[in-house]
Amino acid sequence: MGILNLTPDSFFARSRLDGNPDRILSKARAMIEDGADFLDLGGYSTRPGAAEVSVEEELDRVVPAVETIRAEFPEILISIDTFRSKVAKESILAGADLINDISSGDLDDDMLPMVATLGVPYISMHMRGNPKNMQNQTNYSDILAEILYYFSEKVDLFKKLGIKDVIIDPGFGFAKSIEQNYFLLKNLRSFEVLELPLLVGISRKSMIYKNLAIQASEALNGTTALNMFALTQGANLLRVHDVKEAKETIKLFEQLYP
Repeated sequence: MGILNLTPDSFFARSRLDGNPDRILSKARAMIEDGADFLDLGGYSTRPGAAEVSVEEELDRVVPAVETIRAEFPEILISIDTFRSKVAKESILAGADLINDISSGDLDDDMLPMVATLGVPYISMHMRGNPKNMQNQTNYSDILAEILYYFSEKVDLFKKLGIKDVIIDPGFGFAKSIEQNYFLLKNLRSFEVLELPLLVGISRKSMIYKNLAIQASEALNGTTALNMFALTQGANLLRVHDVKEAKETIKLFEQLYP
């Protein structure tokens, strides 16, 4: 899953795109040629402490980009990274295929009923609070048990609502300390009990660059190392800034574990 940030303030500067259709198409084309199976478009930076963006501005960033990419690349799967039901719905109507929600419906009561109505696949991520305050909410008595319980309740709710195609994302960097991120990564196999595909999104995050005392721009090697480890621990989908390197990692993993 290649990341397309339609924002001016995402944490990795080189991933930021303005609304220029030519730049968006150029980035999308490069990711598709490098082997992306999905493109994940977001118009609201969810980095820790990110500024709030109005629904209208998020729509203005995302919907034209979805339409532009869909017209040029009709076969690619487009994911819309949003926690707002209105943005999700308008993006799906514009041609997106699935919804990637960092809040699993907790930040918009209309999100889950809307997903059920549209009948589209849904990525459910674990987070506490919101992007502004989530890093103040890292106190867990048993982080693994609490996140598994969170997802078990969500999965029950999804079934009741009729949401069928669900992918689980542990939410690395969202209301988790660096140590907690690594603990979850080491225990990814625990999520197999949910019997759902598992997405891992650790690309260039602070759990890598702060640990190595480098910048996000220097964190590709660390990302590749941890992506390979995530694959060995059962990850089914990698969400990345650098598609070519991730695709090579997957190819080598599949050679080791055919």
